[in-house]
Amino acid sequence: MAADPLTAAVSDRICKHMNDDHAEAVLAYARHYGGVANPVAARMLAVTPEVMRLEVDGTSLDVPFDHVLSDSEDAHRTLVAMLRAMPRA
Repeated sequence: MAADPLTAAVSDRICKHMNDDHAEAVLAYARHYGGVANPVAARMLAVTPEVMRLEVDGTSLDVPFDHVLSDSEDAHRTLVAMLRAMPRA
């Protein structure tokens, strides 16, 4: 299956999946990569080639990627790698 360009529609699809199925991971991104000590609520708002945009406890937070994402598959691989790179609690 070919990867989709990282359009607004693809970003929306990624965000819906992450918010619906991986809410704990979104909290973990806010904590580890966003530097939020004890986030209570976090939602992924957008995924652009450069950043994931989160709303954490009512405040917007951009978490930069370590490279410019090329497409939806790159976004998936990168989000999974970022999660796996975090220390286990």
